[in-house]
Amino acid sequence: MTNPPDPRDGISDHIRDLRAFAMSLTRNHATADDLVQDTIVKAWSNFDKFNVGTDLRAWLFTILRNTFFSLRRKVSREVADPDGLHVGRLSVLPDHDGKLAMREFMKAFDQLSAEHREVLILVGANGYSYEEAARMMGVATGTAKSRASRARAQLCTLMGMTSPSGNPVLTEPVALAVVNRSTLAVA
Repeated sequence: MTNPPDPRDGISDHIRDLRAFAMSLTRNHATADDLVQDTIVKAWSNFDKFNVGTDLRAWLFTILRNTFFSLRRKVSREVADPDGLHVGRLSVLPDHDGKLAMREFMKAFDQLSAEHREVLILVGANGYSYEEAARMMGVATGTAKSRASRARAQLCTLMGMTSPSGNPVLTEPVALAVVNRSTLAVA
């Protein structure tokens, strides 16, 4: 008494028909080939569900058809985003780096003299002009400019944020606002 042939051996006999059926559904060679491959993988991994003695071809076509419609449902829910613009709006940068950098900035800022902190807060964080800051501090405009320049340089040195050319290299908004004299938008 011989064992019946393994139905897995018959899959290769149906590949051409599966591909033709996939082409009729997808109208795209690459997608049809992917669909046939997915069908064969699913059939191979689920052969324990195949009833020996039934029509292997019909079983494979059913898997292919179900896979096709599952993919269509999945694609209908997906958003085309080839440039990654949509994903870029959805992603959020971790805030722990910013908190650590802000802590480092505040530590360095606290090491500045009172005059240097004052001028950086007035000119950098609050956006006053040098003339306005000088009037508030009761000093000449040149003195306010000089203090701000020295304070920025010292702050960058304390934070180790200078490039090889000696220019500041800052990325955090608060630090940039103080060092670059821009106003800080607080949300």
